[in-house]
Amino acid sequence: MSRITSPGAPTQASNESSLHAIDVEAQTRAWLSRVVIGLNLCPFAKAPNSKGLIRFVVTDAKDEESLRLVLLDELALLAGTEPERTETTLLIHPEVLGEFSAYNDFLDVADACVESLALEGVLQVASFHPEYCFAGNAPDDVENATNRSPYPTLHLLREESVSRAVAAFPEAETLYEANIETMRRLGNAGWAALRQSCRQDAQTAVSVPTSTPR
Repeated sequence: MSRITSPGAPTQASNESSLHAIDVEAQTRAWLSRVVIGLNLCPFAKAPNSKGLIRFVVTDAKDEESLRLVLLDELALLAGTEPERTETTLLIHPEVLGEFSAYNDFLDVADACVESLALEGVLQVASFHPEYCFAGNAPDDVENATNRSPYPTLHLLREESVSRAVAAFPEAETLYEANIETMRRLGNAGWAALRQSCRQDAQTAVSVPTSTPR
């Protein structure tokens, strides 16, 4: 099962699969920069991103079992890596769990993976999806956008880092309400415009300048 992993800037590749993975990563990076950090939805994301401590993994897994195996690998890798090298991992899986209901069900599998590796209290898995919908919300409610990523994504987090970040942020318990209010002010039209800006950023990131022969 091939994967593209990149702790740094997206690189160029020649084959179609790699080019697709690079585009997926670029769109995720743009979303992280403009939405998660730009709107301050997660005050804890800016530092590890600026330090290059976020591991971006794009998997070509096409079924849940394949994704489960990749997730197990990435959980074990993160747990065995010093935070100074990798703080957190974004596992992006564009080929599987495109429907939010199936993705939501898979989160139980993700939790079971953490438990099977005896990593409860060490790592946790957070959820982002292009069709993310909070319980009680309508699908088109703009509040859902706080957890809407370009592609289905599993966010692997260190429990210790989460606790430390919450302790350092005096109003952590109000973050959810603040994010909801941010999205309401943005509105559906603003959200659509922001998504378009993310796509443009990604296109710029992966574009290959052409050279003029001499």
